[in-house]
Amino acid sequence: MGKKRPHHHHSPPPQPDPKKKSTPKLPVFASYLDAPGLLPKVKLLCEIIATTPSSSVETLLDDTGLRVSREDVENVLKLSYAFPGPAVKFFRWAGHQLHHQLSPYSWNLVVDMLGKNALFDAMWDAVKSMRREGLISLATFASIFSSYVIYDRVKEAIMTFKVMEQYGCPKDVVALNSLLSAICREGKTSEAVEFLRVAKNEIRPDVDTYAILLEGWENEGNVICSRETFMDMVVEIGWDPGNVPAYDSFLSTLVKGPDGMIEALKYLETMKERKCSPGVKFFNVALEDCLKNSDVRGARLLWEAMVVKMGFRPDSRMYNSMIALYCYTNNTDSAKKMLDDMVLYGVFPDAKSYNTLFQFLIKNRKLKEALAVFIEMVKNECFPNQANCAAAVRVFVDNGDPYVAIKVWKFMIENFDSDLEETGNFLVVGLRDLNMLPETVKYAEAMIERRIKLSSSSMSKLKQSLAKERKEFVYEELLTKWKAH
Repeated sequence: MGKKRPHHHHSPPPQPDPKKKSTPKLPVFASYLDAPGLLPKVKLLCEIIATTPSSSVETLLDDTGLRVSREDVENVLKLSYAFPGPAVKFFRWAGHQLHHQLSPYSWNLVVDMLGKNALFDAMWDAVKSMRREGLISLATFASIFSSYVIYDRVKEAIMTFKVMEQYGCPKDVVALNSLLSAICREGKTSEAVEFLRVAKNEIRPDVDTYAILLEGWENEGNVICSRETFMDMVVEIGWDPGNVPAYDSFLSTLVKGPDGMIEALKYLETMKERKCSPGVKFFNVALEDCLKNSDVRGARLLWEAMVVKMGFRPDSRMYNSMIALYCYTNNTDSAKKMLDDMVLYGVFPDAKSYNTLFQFLIKNRKLKEALAVFIEMVKNECFPNQANCAAAVRVFVDNGDPYVAIKVWKFMIENFDSDLEETGNFLVVGLRDLNMLPETVKYAEAMIERRIKLSSSSMSKLKQSLAKERKEFVYEELLTKWKAH
């Protein structure tokens, strides 16, 4: 329990009252039809449950003569959420066969299945049976909390929390956090905060409590409430270097708001003074936000605060964000410096790092630098993509640098199998326009031999140039090959 389960669409239980302020987002469930590599026995049992009325399930199961293990029961239940009635009959049938030695996990699956189908009376009957067997755990209640909240019944989830000790489960901060997490996951963070105000008189919150609330505000994009919860956290539990998830969520929320980067940087400075810091998540969120808004200044200040002042070790994704940001704002010199600096931090450029820089060097016609990057990326096996290569061939030909264009073209035909026709024809015509007739013929022949279509337009231009040089026989040989292919 506790873990998120895969789901598939099913016939939903009755809809809640449409007069309510919001319609719950109904769960969807996993189907055995979508599960690869199922054991034939498990698949057959799932099929029986999915296609048989509850009243006939046990008889049909008896007729199969199948024997099941505890693991079989768990696997079948996980894939039968859309058919709770027949699935519970299967569970009982399996219990008799296994002398009532079913696993706690399979019991929790039944509780979860009934709750996720809003069959709450049946769910509590199962819970009472679990209590008699001594099988109840926090995972059982985490499932119940989640089921109630999904159906917009937060009050029932809270009442469940209040009575859980009667079922032998401690009502401690871990249980409190499980309840708050279920509420926040469904976009009801304000209700979680409201309940915590009461609950903290009995149970002292911990760092996880506030990390859950702050993640809830982050998901809802509520800067004002996030700020209030953060201040409550500082008052209640102080500053804790280990509380990285909370700092991540809080700062990630701030950067989305007005003047968010400025405010986030102020809080970063405060955290540094208290030997606290956010983690990878915030840095990535903030850099992506800078990238989206073309905020070079904000990104630089953030980089200085996190990397230079706080000693944070950036990863390749963060470097790639900075490289892209510099490139998009036509600052390829800074992008190249960022790429060169990566190895100093033990991070190596990848194909994305190189391709972004190569793309913009070509676009801005910085051809000397583009050639150097092309050579480096091929050497390091971070290969340029086909679109960048095609653009490079065009720009180098247009700029009167055909030998580099040929170098890129050779790389293309060695590494790509399709979509080469347009670039190949451009190169052939470009070489011809640069009065490089021998090379034109050579690469035209090579295209024909590789079955890359040489257009009739390219052939016509070749014919004109060769006739002008009185080399009609060369054209005739080329034409013969062209027709043959």
